[in-house]
Amino acid sequence: MDQDLGSESNLPSGSIDKSRVLDVKPLRCLVPVFPSAPGISSVSSPQPTPFVCVPPTGPFPPGVQPFYPFVVPCASQHTPSSVPNQAGNFSFGTHIQSPIPLNSFRTPTNPVNGGVERSNRTTKTYASGGVSVEDGYADSRNQSDVENASNSGKQRGQPRKKRSSNADDVVETIVNNLITSFKLNEFDDFRRTSGDKEVAGTILLVFDLLRRRLTQIEEASPGISKHPNLTAGTVLMAKGVRTNSTKRIGNVPGVEVGDIFFFRMELCIVGLHAPIMAGIDYMSVKLTMNEEPLAVSIVSSGGYDDQGGDGNVLIYTGQGGVQRKDGQVFDQKLERGNLALEKSLHKASEVRVIRGVKDVGGSNGKIYVYDGLYKIEESWIEKNKSGCNVFKYKLVRKPGQPEAFTLWKSIQQWKYGNTSRIGFILPDITSGAESLPVTLVNEVDDEKGPAYFAYNPILKYSKPFSAPKPFSGCHCLNGCQPGSSSCPCSQRNGGYLPYTSLGVLTSYNSLIHECGPTCECPPNCRNRMSQAGLKVRLEVFKTKNRGWGLRSWDPIRAGGFICEYAGDVIDASRVGEFGNENEDNYIFDSTRYYELLGAVCDDSNGSIKVPFPLVVSAKNNGNVSRFMNHSCSPNVFWQPVLRESNSDAHVHIAFFAIRHIPPMQELTYDYGMVTSEKGIHGRKKCSCGSSKCRGYFY
Repeated sequence: MDQDLGSESNLPSGSIDKSRVLDVKPLRCLVPVFPSAPGISSVSSPQPTPFVCVPPTGPFPPGVQPFYPFVVPCASQHTPSSVPNQAGNFSFGTHIQSPIPLNSFRTPTNPVNGGVERSNRTTKTYASGGVSVEDGYADSRNQSDVENASNSGKQRGQPRKKRSSNADDVVETIVNNLITSFKLNEFDDFRRTSGDKEVAGTILLVFDLLRRRLTQIEEASPGISKHPNLTAGTVLMAKGVRTNSTKRIGNVPGVEVGDIFFFRMELCIVGLHAPIMAGIDYMSVKLTMNEEPLAVSIVSSGGYDDQGGDGNVLIYTGQGGVQRKDGQVFDQKLERGNLALEKSLHKASEVRVIRGVKDVGGSNGKIYVYDGLYKIEESWIEKNKSGCNVFKYKLVRKPGQPEAFTLWKSIQQWKYGNTSRIGFILPDITSGAESLPVTLVNEVDDEKGPAYFAYNPILKYSKPFSAPKPFSGCHCLNGCQPGSSSCPCSQRNGGYLPYTSLGVLTSYNSLIHECGPTCECPPNCRNRMSQAGLKVRLEVFKTKNRGWGLRSWDPIRAGGFICEYAGDVIDASRVGEFGNENEDNYIFDSTRYYELLGAVCDDSNGSIKVPFPLVVSAKNNGNVSRFMNHSCSPNVFWQPVLRESNSDAHVHIAFFAIRHIPPMQELTYDYGMVTSEKGIHGRKKCSCGSSKCRGYFY
């Protein structure tokens, strides 16, 4: 090259001989390495960088596109990915493989393509909420972990309908109301980067309230892409509503071993596992002179040939590797998450393990169980069923942690009757009155059961309330459908159905209108949710200091129906006349003030008004709800449900989960407080043990 092109912009016009052919050679020996974006800790190259340069960000002049080595079109996509400040869809090019193997742990080469494997980095954009997912290796066999992310109910190749601006306004209003109600706009940087149990719980509650509300809206709006979990997570994170945003090794503040999650997005917003698709999360750590990748968490959900062992050992398969439709096989490579796991092995670093188990509650998704901290003991290479060379890692659970995944395995054995339990008393205290058996167990003392009562799964009315006006019911022969303008039951609920197809409550109102005896819809209509009996396997057990309690063998979704309060409806004026503490223990009084209900409503002013003063005694007749203890920080709340028949109105009390409840966690609700004019009559000492314990209850 005999021209100084570095000063081309200063040369007079015509001073360059454009007819000459310049001898220009590419700088093959220099590999540009880009620093991580602010707030993202990851490693693109495992080796020390010879130099660091900043990629061009634009804006670019018309007709000018970013050029190699800065960006190149993905091999897997003809449509480019996004570049900051630049229209067009580009993504960073193929990642450079480490030329130096770690401890002779060599990356397997592929004889078909000469040992060079294409990058299978992918970028997915979800129409609902505009979620863009880029996680390096797509980990395609684990993509089902995102709740039906690729199944929008449309045929492949058909364009997805975008959300209307009016729908965006509705979403924005709901989000702003939730943020204001829960005071999330007061979150400081510390709570976003490092939270606690209260912060994480609040964020998860808001996420689920928003997700369920969006589910209700989108069900009634055909044609809109249905990914409410992705939309909810994206919107909240865009507003800074998240916690533990700084990656760390070890446990995450606010998340306990055994906690469960129904969506990968939930793992992300609480900082347990950042990528919503990739199975390995890792960060950059400066251990010596250079930064190296270390794994922080993995998700094992059945996408690969992982082996769970006895529940304390996990044989985990690395990410990457693919068998194409044309038969070509690509091996996994020692980079990114695989390299991070290898580094964690040599550094004896702890890794969080989240196990995905099948959701038997009716969905096609997974339930993610945080199984605690593991250490990697060894690694090796083997061929999988497709003929790919894959990395295998043996992880062993650290001792002394609470039971999590092993508890799930034990419960399966209980269900099949293949094992005995300490303190087991009865297989079913309902004597077949419920659709599912309710076990009785005492692991505390020698008491053989609660005081005698007649088990009755329904509420007994001596005289129903009078309906404001006669109601003849609906004519939905195939069941009430969301968005139906001809269904009077749907219209009484504001034009929506109060439950999802999985039986989850979509929003919290002062009153739910369910289909009644005069409705022509079938018994399995989704607007008869609380009438269909128990949905989960429950257990009555002896607590250490609060008598008998109630818990579930099955995981319960936030908003999931648990049971109704059964017993004898009594005159509200008789409350407080019993004079017997044991009698008062089985009284449900809807006229009390329930502070919690205002906290879980997205459009409430902090209190709930029940149109009918319902009081129920479960002393002589009742169901499992009579064993549910009080807590000042409960995981269950009650909701009045109205079923009308001509001029009669029957009010029922249904219990729903406030948040996701893991198996064997005690179910509790707030018994409420009496009004000031009733004084302190019946006040009892509270032993709930909550950090927010009021010290008493009624």
